[in-house]
Amino acid sequence: MNMNSAIVHPYDIELEHLNVADPAIFKAGREEAYFRRLRDEAPLHYCQDSAFGPYWSVTRYADIMAVDTDHARFSSAGGITVGGAGGTPMPPKTESEQQGPESRPQFDGFGMFIAMDPPKHDVQRATVASVVAPRNLAVLEGLIRERAGAILDSLPLDESFDWVDRVSVELTTQMLATLFDFPFEDRRKLTRWSDVATTPPGMGLTETQEQRRAELIECLEYFTKLWEERQQSAPANDLISMLAHGESTKHMAPMEFLGNLLLLIVGGNDTTRNSISGGVLAMNEYPGELDKVKAAPQLIPNMVSEIIRWQTPLAHMRRTATESVEMHGQQIAAGDKVVMWYVSGNRDPRVIEQAHQFKIDRPRARQHLAFGYGIHRCMGNRLAEMQLRVLWEEMLKRFEFVEVVATPERSYSTFIRGFKRLEVRLHPR
Repeated sequence: MNMNSAIVHPYDIELEHLNVADPAIFKAGREEAYFRRLRDEAPLHYCQDSAFGPYWSVTRYADIMAVDTDHARFSSAGGITVGGAGGTPMPPKTESEQQGPESRPQFDGFGMFIAMDPPKHDVQRATVASVVAPRNLAVLEGLIRERAGAILDSLPLDESFDWVDRVSVELTTQMLATLFDFPFEDRRKLTRWSDVATTPPGMGLTETQEQRRAELIECLEYFTKLWEERQQSAPANDLISMLAHGESTKHMAPMEFLGNLLLLIVGGNDTTRNSISGGVLAMNEYPGELDKVKAAPQLIPNMVSEIIRWQTPLAHMRRTATESVEMHGQQIAAGDKVVMWYVSGNRDPRVIEQAHQFKIDRPRARQHLAFGYGIHRCMGNRLAEMQLRVLWEEMLKRFEFVEVVATPERSYSTFIRGFKRLEVRLHPR
């Protein structure tokens, strides 16, 4: 089965030929049945033939946890996605980009600290982690509430519109511009670069790999100017200043700088924005849950965790085996790709009761895998939760219901599990 093939029911495919890393499955919203079969019949599954080469799928919650916390035997340095971002490899590196494997770990052709192992991962992550420290989050909450309210008050009440663009993207992009201290008037450039980084050519954003690379180099050039400005100024509490002054990051090669930028942009944009959209869709599919939170607004924090589990905005992360590892009676060889399917682990009934149900009062709702686990757990998870919490608090003040009026347009990606468009109509209180 390849990326352009018709979607076949997973039980009509011989198990050995089943390929869950087909972006068409995700775009059609058909992935659940595929993962259910793998969890039940082949919790460690080897796909020999895919657009990204052979890979192992890990689909049960407990097994994903085991891989995600074993960074000695399962390395991030070989890349963190089954293919490149959005499911396509980047073109060959140019001569100027030949930095060597240690200084330039692979993710879509660029270096970033999430695609590193300790100790380099730890020191680079620590350089920027303070931007989402509790003290900073407390400061940011008021700003998020002000912006969320302004965005919601600007929405039309007498016509349908795209929730993704008007709310999900706008709120997260404003927040991202603040974290970078990025020129506010250019904030939609961040959205564009995030989308280009995670969308393969030919899917409506760029036509060729060359065009895609050119846009990402434009991103690098724009941020390099900001970097140079911040280096000449006193250290400040924004991400670019932190990178420019950090001992472990201030001498990064250009491609490593770009890689870390893309990590922070995608991490701060795609995940939150798709959970914002996914929450609206979930409330349409399970209207009884909306009634629950209207009657008991104190459920909102738990509801936010359930939305993130339900959506699982990053479908997977990949590791590379550093040595031979036995799992479920099979042998993973050193150098093999091992893909942790978070979207499957979050639907595993062996750990999560009634995992296929959306339940905002679910006990221990934060036990989900959507943020990853171990040393690579999402740095901005508390910020994402806060943005969602504040937005829903403000939504419930204003609207009885946000009605989805058309079939959602989903992303064509094995990595970003999200939405390109979600047409809605508001029902005010």
